Amino acid sequence: MTGLDHLYAVVLAGGEGNRFWPLSRRTAPKQFLRIAGRRTLLQQTIGRVAPPLPPERVLIVTNRAYQDDVRWQLRESLRRADAVHLLLEPSARNTAPALAMAAFRLLQIDPEAVMLVLPSDHAISPVSALWRTIRRALPLAASGALVTFGIVPAEPTSAYGYIQRGAAVQGRGYRIARFIEKPPLPAARRLIKQGGCYWNSGLFLWRAAALLEELCRHAPRFAAPLAVMKRAHGTAREAAVIERSFGRMPELSIDYAVMERTARAVVVPADFRWSDLGSLTALSELAPKDRSENVTVGDVISLDTADSILYGGRRLLAAIGLRDMVVVDTPDALLVCPKARAQEVKQIVGELKRRNSSHYHLPHAETRPWGSFAVLEEGPSFKVKRLVINPHARLSLQMHHHRSEHWVVVAGRARIRHGHRTYDLHANESTYIPKGTKHRIENRTQRPLEIIEVQSGSYVGEDDIVRFSDDYKREG
Repeated sequence: MTGLDHLYAVVLAGGEGNRFWPLSRRTAPKQFLRIAGRRTLLQQTIGRVAPPLPPERVLIVTNRAYQDDVRWQLRESLRRADAVHLLLEPSARNTAPALAMAAFRLLQIDPEAVMLVLPSDHAISPVSALWRTIRRALPLAASGALVTFGIVPAEPTSAYGYIQRGAAVQGRGYRIARFIEKPPLPAARRLIKQGGCYWNSGLFLWRAAALLEELCRHAPRFAAPLAVMKRAHGTAREAAVIERSFGRMPELSIDYAVMERTARAVVVPADFRWSDLGSLTALSELAPKDRSENVTVGDVISLDTADSILYGGRRLLAAIGLRDMVVVDTPDALLVCPKARAQEVKQIVGELKRRNSSHYHLPHAETRPWGSFAVLEEGPSFKVKRLVINPHARLSLQMHHHRSEHWVVVAGRARIRHGHRTYDLHANESTYIPKGTKHRIENRTQRPLEIIEVQSGSYVGEDDIVRFSDDYKREG
């Protein structure tokens, strides 16, 4: 097979991106951030595959908690976005269960399906080189090989896993002799010096049927859940059986479950530039640098500072005499560390998770399809927010069971739906929405609308919302 007739893109978008804290949080993971341009990393990934693939041959695997974010980002960036298949994980269980579910779904659609697996939070360029590599690898995948793309190392690093190649296959790739998991820097230098090694990109190409065959052969605990799902296909119990079967699959990576064990693994050298954006130091690859090789974002002043990442927030960030440092300032958290230790941010996130800290769960500002909001202050029975509603956007028609809301317009003009009444509010005007009242805010102007919202009541959580109508088809 050299054409794209049976090719489907499977985009993995369920991770939390812990090493990008404090920019990323559990409810706002890395793939939803706009850190490399106006589009989010997920939108950039979709843009690499659709086109040339039509939307109905794109499948996104994500956590159930992220489905609203995925849907509105698709609608923001893709025509016929509703044609994209969405596969929701009941819980995060690593890549092997996610890809097993994706392969099972695709075989229901097309028994000849070939899966192109792409993480949603990587940087790849140029797109033409990506597709040149894919086309070179397609005949290998069609013949039953499990293909991964190997990146020619630009330098020794312990941030990536390595693949050592074996014998050539069809003049298009190589058998995989062995995988080397993130070696220490001296070992990485030796690997590059001896040659025939690639960085492990985490991008794959294979027939869906071939993946399930090898998965059941080398990780037999997948066989029973998959068999149960197959028997339930087309019955009224199918959805419940799939969810239960997913929870019974072992929590394994696809590398460990299959690629490190199968004799059908092949590596195809990639023509494209690639980064997994595995830590904040990746900002050096995405953003322009000043004369001292610093990456600066926001209001930054630096003196005698070089080779550093200075990411400012709403306030001034000033740095003096820094070398090879990372400084990331957000409204609720500040990170300072040497660039060489940026990978250890994951340990900070682990401690925040252990403490059940809000700094692990929530970003200071959260994006929504209509704009964004930032929590300015909160307590047990109140919360103060700053809402920014985009031009010609509106919130859902909604109500709350446990809280009332007081709105003050600080910039722009708001169209308010308050029960059965509709009226406009201008700057310095306010209104009160009692709990249990249907309401909506709409911005009918060309400029952003800014509102201060004061919530009060027995419960002010984000899940106290009942939607009656929503332009973005969110649940609730």
